[in-house]
Amino acid sequence: MTEESTAVRRGRPPQTQEQAEEVRARIVEATAAVFARTGSRGLSVAQIIEEAGLARPTFYRYFGNASEPLHAVLDASNDGLVGGIREALAGTDEPVQLGIRLIDAYVDWARGHGPMLRPLFAELHDPGSVVSGYRERALDDIRDLVRKTFGELGRPIPAPLDLDAALHVCEYIVYRLSAGSEPGSDPDPALASEARVTMIRVLLVTLGTRDDLAYAMELPGLFADP
Repeated sequence: MTEESTAVRRGRPPQTQEQAEEVRARIVEATAAVFARTGSRGLSVAQIIEEAGLARPTFYRYFGNASEPLHAVLDASNDGLVGGIREALAGTDEPVQLGIRLIDAYVDWARGHGPMLRPLFAELHDPGSVVSGYRERALDDIRDLVRKTFGELGRPIPAPLDLDAALHVCEYIVYRLSAGSEPGSDPDPALASEARVTMIRVLLVTLGTRDDLAYAMELPGLFADP
């Protein structure tokens, strides 16, 4: 037996690209689970490898510290939110339905986060948290998408304050939905329906026109009867 073949037998078996991606995904998934319990400030490599059931050297083969897989978690979260809203805004040219689709995309994004949504919202406004920076990038992307869509439809571009008010209200209501439900479970259907109507009303007032409001007044259940 040659020295080279002996070294191959004694060493670690070669890892395929698919196996490497599976381990990396396992670490990122474990990071999301730990973040859901502790937030970013309680995140550590020790907790992540315990959650993932991996050895410390395996972790460091893919990431240099606990923050790196958290960035992967937050990248995926931002991509999901912005991508969902991009798809929603491309789905119709009817203004009121446009707003409704945007809201549904936001709620669908939140529903997919399960227990991770609570610490995510808890750190949105914390300038010392990495989550805060991701939130600002997501909002910038969403603002650009809304302005671009309005321009393509020949509608007045929303004033910055109006657009921010609409987005922040949607964000707050989605947070209220998550806070009012058990971790990992869907919001109460009645509460979710009420929240959706509230968001539609806010978007109509902040981003809509007189014609939009007139059209919305004919939709059943959107406004209370006098």
